[in-house]
Amino acid sequence: MHEMEITSHILKDVLKIAKEHQACKVTEITLALGPFSGFVPECIQMYMDVIAQDTIAKNVKIQIREIPLKVHCNQCHKESLIDRTHIECPYCHSIDLKRLSGKECLIESIKVETNGNQSISSDHGLE
Repeated sequence: MHEMEITSHILKDVLKIAKEHQACKVTEITLALGPFSGFVPECIQMYMDVIAQDTIAKNVKIQIREIPLKVHCNQCHKESLIDRTHIECPYCHSIDLKRLSGKECLIESIKVETNGNQSISSDHGLE
């Protein structure tokens, strides 16, 4: 159920950004999610469909960009990108790793329509 809470925060932030751009409709929200963010994209879309009903974000499409899992190996001191199903250093095969990325949940961009029916993108790294 934590998707409902994060979806509420996303909608609040998106509506604030849209208002700053004098938007009349929000058509798309792109989120950057790490593999360990704990959020299910389909649930975020489902909750957004419900809570955005009476807003300018009604019927908004949620797009997801996955952030790679980046780690630092405490044995060979190299940084690398790994897959969450194969958690070991690709250089020395150690599992003594420090996660550098992978828990993010950011609003990367939104697409809105203004009164002139123009579409604009606005990058906001909100956590």
